[in-house]
Amino acid sequence: MDNVMFFNILKILHIISVVSWMAALFYLPRLFVYHSEHFSNKGFLDVVKIQEKKLFDMIAQPAMIGTFISGIALMIFYPISIFKSGMWIHIKLTAVILLVIYHYSCWFYLKKFEKSSVPPRSGKFFRFYNEIPTILLIVIVVCAVLRF
Repeated sequence: MDNVMFFNILKILHIISVVSWMAALFYLPRLFVYHSEHFSNKGFLDVVKIQEKKLFDMIAQPAMIGTFISGIALMIFYPISIFKSGMWIHIKLTAVILLVIYHYSCWFYLKKFEKSSVPPRSGKFFRFYNEIPTILLIVIVVCAVLRF
């Protein structure tokens, strides 16, 4: 396999992982909205709790790991000089770190919902909270494409 083909395979794996991870981070807080707003409906909560757990454990976590493995592989095999490539890489990596923090904050709220007899936050809070990955995704994509 030549270098171009290997690079393209890594990029494909990275893009698929990122898309899967972002889909999970977009949907999980939406489930938190429903969970908060329908906290008195036990039958509904039983279903939502299963959805939240499966979404995090089976999609978000593996997709984040795939994103990191493929992203690190791209950086190793096709290195970018972090000190010579401009601010875009610093901003992008900062946004990625913030996205990881957000990812684990979702895990934190997931655990709170599992153990709590009252919602940890309001549906209104989770509606706002749900916008954070969109903003970070925009920053990451702009940096990756424009490379300023």
